[in-house]
Amino acid sequence: MADALEQIEQVSHQADGELAAVKSNAELEQFRIKFLGVKGLIKGLMPLIAAAPKEQKRIIGQRVNTMHERVSAAFEEKKTGLASQRVGADALDVTEPGIKPGIGNRHILMKVADELTELFGRMGFATATGPEVEDEFHNFVALNIPASHPARDPLDNFYLERTPGQKPDQLLLLRTQTSTVQIRVMETQKPPIRVVIPGRVYRPDTHDDTHLSMFHQLEALVVDRNVSMVDLKSTIMQFVYAYFGQETKVRFRPSFFPFTEPSAEVDLWFDLPDGKSRWIELGGCGMVHPNVLKTVGIDPEIYSGWAFGFGIERIAMRKYGINNIRLFVENDVRFLGQF
Repeated sequence: MADALEQIEQVSHQADGELAAVKSNAELEQFRIKFLGVKGLIKGLMPLIAAAPKEQKRIIGQRVNTMHERVSAAFEEKKTGLASQRVGADALDVTEPGIKPGIGNRHILMKVADELTELFGRMGFATATGPEVEDEFHNFVALNIPASHPARDPLDNFYLERTPGQKPDQLLLLRTQTSTVQIRVMETQKPPIRVVIPGRVYRPDTHDDTHLSMFHQLEALVVDRNVSMVDLKSTIMQFVYAYFGQETKVRFRPSFFPFTEPSAEVDLWFDLPDGKSRWIELGGCGMVHPNVLKTVGIDPEIYSGWAFGFGIERIAMRKYGINNIRLFVENDVRFLGQF
Protein backbone atom coordinates (compact mmCIF):
# COMPACT_ATOMS: atom_id res chain seq x y z
CA MET A 1 0.00 0.00 0.00
CA ALA A 2 2.86 2.34 0.80
CA ASP A 3 4.21 2.01 -2.73
CA ALA A 4 0.77 2.84 -4.24
CA LEU A 5 0.32 5.92 -2.06
CA GLU A 6 3.86 7.05 -2.95
CA GLN A 7 3.10 6.79 -6.69
CA ILE A 8 -0.08 8.78 -6.23
CA GLU A 9 1.79 11.48 -4.29
CA GLN A 10 4.53 11.58 -6.93
CA VAL A 11 2.00 12.16 -9.76
CA SER A 12 0.27 14.82 -7.63
CA HIS A 13 3.50 16.77 -7.04
CA GLN A 14 4.46 16.45 -10.73
CA ALA A 15 1.05 17.78 -11.82
CA ASP A 16 1.30 20.75 -9.45
CA GLY A 17 4.77 21.66 -10.68
CA GLU A 18 4.03 21.42 -14.39
CA LEU A 19 0.70 23.26 -14.11
CA ALA A 20 2.43 26.16 -12.34
CA ALA A 21 4.88 26.43 -15.26
CA VAL A 22 2.13 26.63 -17.91
CA LYS A 23 2.18 30.04 -19.71
CA SER A 24 -0.03 29.55 -22.76
CA ASN A 25 -3.12 27.76 -23.98
CA ALA A 26 -0.99 25.40 -26.03
CA GLU A 27 1.03 24.38 -22.98
CA LEU A 28 -2.19 23.99 -20.97
CA GLU A 29 -3.61 21.61 -23.55
CA GLN A 30 -0.44 19.52 -23.40
CA PHE A 31 -0.82 19.37 -19.60
CA ARG A 32 -4.43 18.20 -19.91
CA ILE A 33 -3.49 15.41 -22.27
CA LYS A 34 -0.56 14.33 -20.09
CA PHE A 35 -2.39 14.25 -16.72
CA LEU A 36 -6.17 14.37 -17.32
CA GLY A 37 -6.51 12.66 -20.67
CA VAL A 38 -7.90 9.17 -21.23
CA LYS A 39 -4.35 7.84 -21.35
CA GLY A 40 -3.01 10.40 -18.87
CA LEU A 41 -0.93 9.79 -15.78
CA ILE A 42 -3.90 10.05 -13.38
CA LYS A 43 -5.93 7.50 -15.34
CA GLY A 44 -2.77 5.39 -15.30
CA LEU A 45 -3.11 5.08 -11.52
CA MET A 46 -6.38 3.12 -11.75
CA PRO A 47 -4.63 -0.27 -11.96
CA LEU A 48 -3.27 0.40 -8.48
CA ILE A 49 -6.82 0.23 -7.13
CA ALA A 50 -7.55 -3.04 -8.89
CA ALA A 51 -4.28 -4.61 -7.66
CA ALA A 52 -4.66 -3.53 -4.02
CA PRO A 53 -6.01 -5.87 -1.36
CA LYS A 54 -9.73 -5.54 -0.67
CA GLU A 55 -9.26 -3.65 2.62
CA GLN A 56 -6.94 -1.09 0.90
CA LYS A 57 -8.96 -0.43 -2.28
CA ARG A 58 -11.16 2.23 -0.64
CA ILE A 59 -8.18 4.22 0.72
CA ILE A 60 -6.23 4.14 -2.55
CA GLY A 61 -9.37 4.93 -4.59
CA GLN A 62 -10.18 7.95 -2.40
CA ARG A 63 -6.61 9.26 -2.80
CA VAL A 64 -6.76 8.94 -6.60
CA ASN A 65 -10.21 10.56 -6.86
CA THR A 66 -9.26 13.37 -4.49
CA MET A 67 -6.10 14.12 -6.50
CA HIS A 68 -8.06 13.95 -9.80
CA GLU A 69 -10.64 16.44 -8.52
CA ARG A 70 -7.95 18.78 -7.17
CA VAL A 71 -5.87 18.73 -10.36
CA SER A 72 -9.01 19.19 -12.51
CA ALA A 73 -10.06 22.21 -10.44
CA ALA A 74 -6.56 23.69 -10.70
CA PHE A 75 -6.64 23.08 -14.45
CA GLU A 76 -9.94 24.98 -14.86
CA GLU A 77 -8.66 27.84 -12.72
CA LYS A 78 -5.53 28.09 -14.86
CA LYS A 79 -7.62 27.99 -18.01
CA THR A 80 -9.80 30.87 -16.77
CA GLY A 81 -6.72 32.89 -15.84
CA LEU A 82 -5.15 32.52 -19.26
CA ALA A 83 -8.42 33.48 -20.96
CA SER A 84 -8.73 36.65 -18.89
CA GLN A 85 -5.15 37.62 -19.78
CA ARG A 86 -5.87 37.20 -23.51
CA VAL A 87 -9.10 39.23 -23.35
CA GLY A 88 -7.33 41.96 -21.41
CA ALA A 89 -4.66 42.25 -24.10
CA ASP A 90 -7.00 42.10 -27.12
CA ALA A 91 -10.17 43.71 -25.81
CA LEU A 92 -11.48 46.87 -27.48
CA ASP A 93 -11.66 49.85 -25.18
CA VAL A 94 -14.68 51.75 -26.50
CA THR A 95 -13.72 54.81 -24.45
CA GLU A 96 -10.34 55.16 -26.18
CA PRO A 97 -10.20 57.86 -28.90
CA GLY A 98 -10.31 56.34 -32.36
CA ILE A 99 -7.47 56.43 -34.88
CA LYS A 100 -8.42 58.35 -38.01
CA PRO A 101 -7.77 56.18 -41.08
CA GLY A 102 -5.25 57.51 -43.57
CA ILE A 103 -7.48 58.23 -46.56
CA GLY A 104 -5.71 59.37 -49.72
CA ASN A 105 -6.81 62.11 -52.09
CA ARG A 106 -6.42 62.96 -55.75
CA HIS A 107 -3.08 64.36 -56.88
CA ILE A 108 -2.99 68.15 -57.02
CA LEU A 109 -2.33 68.11 -60.78
CA MET A 110 -5.41 65.98 -61.41
CA LYS A 111 -7.46 68.34 -59.26
CA VAL A 112 -6.22 71.36 -61.20
CA ALA A 113 -6.90 69.63 -64.53
CA ASP A 114 -10.46 68.92 -63.41
CA GLU A 115 -10.91 72.53 -62.27
CA LEU A 116 -9.68 73.81 -65.63
CA THR A 117 -11.88 71.56 -67.75
CA GLU A 118 -14.85 72.44 -65.54
CA LEU A 119 -14.12 76.16 -65.91
CA PHE A 120 -13.84 75.94 -69.70
CA GLY A 121 -16.90 73.70 -69.75
CA ARG A 122 -18.87 76.63 -68.35
CA MET A 123 -17.51 78.65 -71.27
CA GLY A 124 -18.90 76.13 -73.77
CA PHE A 125 -15.85 73.94 -74.37
CA ALA A 126 -16.06 70.17 -74.74
CA THR A 127 -13.18 67.93 -73.57
CA ALA A 128 -11.11 65.78 -75.93
CA THR A 129 -8.28 63.28 -75.43
CA GLY A 130 -5.79 61.47 -77.63
CA PRO A 131 -2.91 58.96 -77.57
CA GLU A 132 0.38 59.79 -75.85
CA VAL A 133 2.33 57.66 -78.36
CA GLU A 134 2.03 59.54 -81.63
CA ASP A 135 3.18 59.31 -85.22
CA GLU A 136 5.20 62.01 -86.92
CA PHE A 137 2.25 63.10 -89.03
CA HIS A 138 0.11 64.20 -86.12
CA ASN A 139 3.02 65.44 -84.01
CA PHE A 140 4.83 67.40 -86.74
CA VAL A 141 3.65 67.22 -90.36
CA ALA A 142 0.01 68.16 -89.82
CA LEU A 143 1.13 70.98 -87.50
CA ASN A 144 3.14 72.61 -90.29
CA ILE A 145 6.50 71.61 -88.77
CA PRO A 146 8.86 70.75 -91.66
CA ALA A 147 11.46 67.98 -91.56
CA SER A 148 14.25 70.58 -91.25
CA HIS A 149 12.74 72.20 -88.14
CA PRO A 150 14.87 71.86 -84.96
CA ALA A 151 11.82 70.63 -83.04
CA ARG A 152 12.09 67.32 -84.93
CA ASP A 153 15.68 66.70 -83.88
CA PRO A 154 16.09 63.25 -82.25
CA LEU A 155 17.79 64.94 -79.31
CA ASP A 156 14.65 66.99 -78.62
CA ASN A 157 12.20 64.09 -78.72
CA PHE A 158 11.59 60.66 -77.24
CA TYR A 159 11.49 58.57 -80.41
CA LEU A 160 10.58 54.90 -80.04
CA GLU A 161 12.74 52.15 -81.49
CA ARG A 162 11.95 51.24 -85.06
CA THR A 163 10.23 47.86 -85.39
CA PRO A 164 11.06 45.37 -88.15
CA GLY A 165 9.40 46.35 -91.42
CA GLN A 166 8.50 49.82 -90.22
CA LYS A 167 8.64 52.48 -92.93
CA PRO A 168 10.67 55.68 -92.38
CA ASP A 169 7.49 57.81 -92.39
CA GLN A 170 5.95 55.66 -89.67
CA LEU A 171 8.24 56.68 -86.80
CA LEU A 172 6.53 56.84 -83.44
CA LEU A 173 7.40 59.04 -80.49
CA LEU A 174 6.02 60.24 -77.18
CA ARG A 175 4.00 63.31 -78.09
CA THR A 176 5.70 66.62 -77.39
CA GLN A 177 2.47 68.63 -77.23
CA THR A 178 -1.26 68.15 -76.87
CA SER A 179 -1.63 69.97 -80.21
CA THR A 180 -1.62 66.50 -81.76
CA VAL A 181 -5.18 66.06 -80.50
CA GLN A 182 -6.17 69.28 -82.31
CA ILE A 183 -5.40 67.48 -85.56
CA ARG A 184 -7.31 64.35 -84.53
CA VAL A 185 -10.34 66.44 -83.53
CA MET A 186 -10.34 68.42 -86.79
CA GLU A 187 -9.95 65.19 -88.79
CA THR A 188 -13.16 63.81 -87.32
CA GLN A 189 -15.27 66.93 -86.66
CA LYS A 190 -16.38 69.78 -88.84
CA PRO A 191 -16.56 73.39 -87.57
CA PRO A 192 -17.73 74.84 -85.32
CA ILE A 193 -15.18 73.25 -82.96
CA ARG A 194 -14.65 74.30 -79.36
CA VAL A 195 -12.59 71.86 -77.23
CA VAL A 196 -10.03 71.75 -74.43
CA ILE A 197 -7.49 68.92 -74.27
CA PRO A 198 -5.73 68.03 -70.99
CA GLY A 199 -2.91 65.49 -71.07
CA ARG A 200 0.71 64.47 -70.54
CA VAL A 201 3.49 65.45 -72.93
CA TYR A 202 7.16 64.50 -73.07
CA ARG A 203 10.29 66.49 -73.90
CA PRO A 204 13.90 65.72 -72.93
CA ASP A 205 14.28 69.01 -71.05
CA THR A 206 16.86 69.55 -68.33
CA HIS A 207 15.13 69.36 -64.97
CA ASP A 208 15.07 72.55 -62.92
CA ASP A 209 12.59 74.52 -60.80
CA THR A 210 10.25 75.09 -63.76
CA HIS A 211 11.02 72.26 -66.22
CA LEU A 212 10.51 68.49 -66.31
CA SER A 213 10.87 65.94 -69.10
CA MET A 214 7.25 64.85 -68.51
CA PHE A 215 4.58 67.42 -67.75
CA HIS A 216 0.93 68.23 -68.40
CA GLN A 217 -0.66 70.64 -70.86
CA LEU A 218 -4.09 72.09 -71.31
CA GLU A 219 -4.75 72.68 -75.00
CA ALA A 220 -7.67 74.69 -76.33
CA LEU A 221 -8.94 74.91 -79.90
CA VAL A 222 -11.67 77.00 -81.46
CA VAL A 223 -12.50 76.84 -85.18
CA ASP A 224 -15.46 78.70 -86.63
CA ARG A 225 -16.38 81.50 -89.00
CA ASN A 226 -14.98 84.95 -88.23
CA VAL A 227 -12.78 83.89 -85.32
CA SER A 228 -10.12 86.49 -84.54
CA MET A 229 -7.20 87.24 -82.24
CA VAL A 230 -9.57 89.32 -80.16
CA ASP A 231 -11.55 86.17 -79.35
CA LEU A 232 -8.35 84.41 -78.33
CA LYS A 233 -7.12 87.17 -76.04
CA SER A 234 -10.50 87.80 -74.45
CA THR A 235 -10.94 84.07 -73.70
CA ILE A 236 -7.48 83.81 -72.11
CA MET A 237 -8.04 86.95 -70.03
CA GLN A 238 -11.42 85.65 -68.90
CA PHE A 239 -9.80 82.35 -67.88
CA VAL A 240 -6.92 84.04 -66.02
CA TYR A 241 -9.18 86.36 -64.05
CA ALA A 242 -11.69 83.59 -63.25
CA TYR A 243 -9.04 81.16 -62.04
CA PHE A 244 -6.39 83.39 -60.46
CA GLY A 245 -8.36 86.49 -59.55
CA GLN A 246 -9.03 89.92 -61.03
CA GLU A 247 -5.75 91.32 -59.65
CA THR A 248 -3.60 88.87 -61.67
CA LYS A 249 -0.94 90.43 -63.89
CA VAL A 250 -0.79 88.88 -67.36
CA ARG A 251 1.04 89.87 -70.51
CA PHE A 252 1.20 88.77 -74.16
CA ARG A 253 4.54 88.70 -76.02
CA PRO A 254 4.89 88.24 -79.79
CA SER A 255 6.34 84.83 -80.61
CA PHE A 256 6.56 82.23 -83.37
CA PHE A 257 5.10 78.75 -83.72
CA PRO A 258 4.86 76.88 -87.05
CA PHE A 259 1.23 75.95 -86.41
CA THR A 260 -0.09 79.43 -85.49
CA GLU A 261 0.16 82.82 -87.21
CA PRO A 262 0.27 85.30 -85.55
CA SER A 263 1.58 83.77 -82.34
CA ALA A 264 2.13 84.95 -78.79
CA GLU A 265 3.50 83.83 -75.42
CA VAL A 266 1.38 84.32 -72.31
CA ASP A 267 3.20 85.20 -69.07
CA LEU A 268 1.89 85.49 -65.52
CA TRP A 269 3.45 87.48 -62.71
CA PHE A 270 4.52 85.06 -59.95
CA ASP A 271 4.92 86.13 -56.34
CA LEU A 272 7.17 83.31 -55.16
CA PRO A 273 7.26 81.98 -51.57
CA ASP A 274 10.86 83.14 -51.14
CA GLY A 275 9.70 86.75 -51.51
CA LYS A 276 10.92 87.18 -55.07
CA SER A 277 8.61 87.95 -58.00
CA ARG A 278 9.03 87.46 -61.73
CA TRP A 279 7.25 86.75 -65.00
CA ILE A 280 6.90 83.04 -65.78
CA GLU A 281 5.72 81.70 -69.12
CA LEU A 282 2.33 80.01 -68.97
CA GLY A 283 2.32 78.82 -72.58
CA GLY A 284 1.91 79.77 -76.20
CA CYS A 285 -1.09 80.75 -78.29
CA GLY A 286 -2.09 82.10 -81.66
CA MET A 287 -4.34 81.87 -84.69
CA VAL A 288 -4.37 78.43 -86.32
CA HIS A 289 -2.10 78.49 -89.37
CA PRO A 290 -3.96 78.15 -92.71
CA ASN A 291 -1.70 75.22 -93.66
CA VAL A 292 -2.90 73.30 -90.60
CA LEU A 293 -6.53 73.87 -91.61
CA LYS A 294 -5.82 72.75 -95.16
CA THR A 295 -4.12 69.57 -93.95
CA VAL A 296 -7.29 68.45 -92.15
CA GLY A 297 -9.60 69.48 -95.00
CA ILE A 298 -10.95 72.75 -93.54
CA ASP A 299 -11.11 75.70 -95.93
CA PRO A 300 -9.12 78.62 -94.38
CA GLU A 301 -10.99 81.03 -96.65
CA ILE A 302 -14.21 80.19 -94.81
CA TYR A 303 -13.04 79.23 -91.34
CA SER A 304 -10.43 80.52 -88.94
CA GLY A 305 -9.42 79.41 -85.49
CA TRP A 306 -7.23 79.96 -82.49
CA ALA A 307 -5.41 77.67 -80.08
CA PHE A 308 -3.34 77.79 -76.95
CA GLY A 309 -1.29 75.30 -74.93
CA PHE A 310 -0.68 76.06 -71.24
CA GLY A 311 1.36 74.07 -68.73
CA ILE A 312 -0.89 72.66 -66.00
CA GLU A 313 2.07 72.50 -63.60
CA ARG A 314 2.71 76.21 -64.19
CA ILE A 315 -0.96 76.96 -63.52
CA ALA A 316 -0.87 74.95 -60.27
CA MET A 317 2.37 76.65 -59.21
CA ARG A 318 0.88 80.11 -59.73
CA LYS A 319 -2.42 79.15 -58.09
CA TYR A 320 -0.92 77.58 -54.94
CA GLY A 321 2.41 79.40 -54.56
CA ILE A 322 4.60 76.37 -55.40
CA ASN A 323 8.13 77.36 -56.37
CA ASN A 324 9.55 74.01 -57.58
CA ILE A 325 7.89 71.89 -60.27
CA ARG A 326 9.75 68.78 -59.07
CA LEU A 327 7.58 68.67 -55.95
CA PHE A 328 4.73 67.34 -58.11
CA VAL A 329 6.58 64.09 -58.89
CA GLU A 330 8.53 63.40 -55.69
CA ASN A 331 5.53 61.66 -54.06
CA ASP A 332 6.21 63.24 -50.68
CA VAL A 333 2.99 62.78 -48.70
CA ARG A 334 3.80 65.88 -46.64
CA PHE A 335 3.53 67.94 -49.84
CA LEU A 336 0.61 66.05 -51.40
CA GLY A 337 -1.38 66.11 -48.17
CA GLN A 338 -1.57 69.91 -48.28
CA PHE A 339 -4.00 69.73 -51.19
